[in-house]
Amino acid sequence: MWHRGETGVRGEEEIASAALTDYLFSYRDPFLPMTIASAPPALTLLSEEEELFRSTVREFAETEVAPHVSEMDEAGRFLPELITKFFELGLMGIEVPEQYGGAAGSIFMVTLAIEELARVDASAAIYVDVHNTLVNNAVGRWSSEEQKARLFPRLTTEMLGAFALSEPASGSDAFALETRANRASDGWSLTGRKFWITNGAEAELFIVFANTDFSKGYKGITAFLVERSFPGFSIGKKENKLGIRASSTVELILEDCRVPDDNVLGPVGQGYKIAIETLNEGRIGIGAQMIGVGTGALEAAARYVKERKQFGKVIAEFQGVQFQLAQMATELEAARLMVYNAARLKDAGRPFAREAAMAKLLSSQVADRTTSKCLELFGGYGYSKEYPAEKFYRDAKIGTIYEGTSNMQLQTIAKMLLK
Repeated sequence: MWHRGETGVRGEEEIASAALTDYLFSYRDPFLPMTIASAPPALTLLSEEEELFRSTVREFAETEVAPHVSEMDEAGRFLPELITKFFELGLMGIEVPEQYGGAAGSIFMVTLAIEELARVDASAAIYVDVHNTLVNNAVGRWSSEEQKARLFPRLTTEMLGAFALSEPASGSDAFALETRANRASDGWSLTGRKFWITNGAEAELFIVFANTDFSKGYKGITAFLVERSFPGFSIGKKENKLGIRASSTVELILEDCRVPDDNVLGPVGQGYKIAIETLNEGRIGIGAQMIGVGTGALEAAARYVKERKQFGKVIAEFQGVQFQLAQMATELEAARLMVYNAARLKDAGRPFAREAAMAKLLSSQVADRTTSKCLELFGGYGYSKEYPAEKFYRDAKIGTIYEGTSNMQLQTIAKMLLK
């Protein structure tokens, strides 16, 4: 709420500022009606269902997740019971059709869930993000009816999923895969290693990309639905990371891992297309993560500057501090609009790949800057684990790296502009 200052002697500049404030808060263009029925709603204007959903996730994040954030970050381990609660709350099947046990929601609702969770803990958001935007998304678009009927009832109630594309030798060149898939009497035999696999320590289903014919290059890549229980599959090293520490990131080892024909996802040789199209939606999820992390950091900083006193007054009264907060809030709102726009476009069935790349690029850069500035506003306390600023700062950094570095997003955007 806007507070005007106490009455009394004020300078001309302050009186003019107050008058301008009164004008801005009361002004409405007389030539425009209050409501224009034909105009599309503002991107941040939520439907009643969306508002209720966001409020539910926010309350869950603040009451169920927040008390464990520091403990999980320090231990580098996410509490299994929280993943169970994700399923119970319906957060692991938001876009899945009702006939398979899902909520038949939208990517926009997925975006809201990820943002609200990341506002409290980025690691919590990542479990929901990867499961929805990568695993459920790929299964929903590319699996057969038999696969949907077999997998979705488990993916929406108990079985966590992971997306296994990256390898030791393939970073930004994601299709330089060395994992091979050979024909076997009972289906396929997969051999290779996968790195940087998010959700890997807890997941029961992995979408694994392997090359069935190296002579065809990336057109030999095929996607396989690999369950943890399959012979020849094992979990390797778990990474000890800078940020998002409670989110598991592991190595997968496939040694003559047997996969039945019924677990090939999409046509043989179309894995590259599945990966590209799935990651397009995944970038919206990363964008949601980053605006959530940035918002959490900004809120923490705003609370702190209203409490911290220097030179006889709280530092929120210093114009230099106010301007920094205003700049951060403005950049975050711009990033939020880009993320929401990409989600709305996807839900409307419109092309969204360029907008998703832009949203991921900008939101990750904004989160990086915002969390850094917020840490500085905490001063020396910002460097201490007793305060939340340093964790937001560490969690934000991954946004410019995974699911396509910032340079790769720039390349994608440029190609689409010049096509």
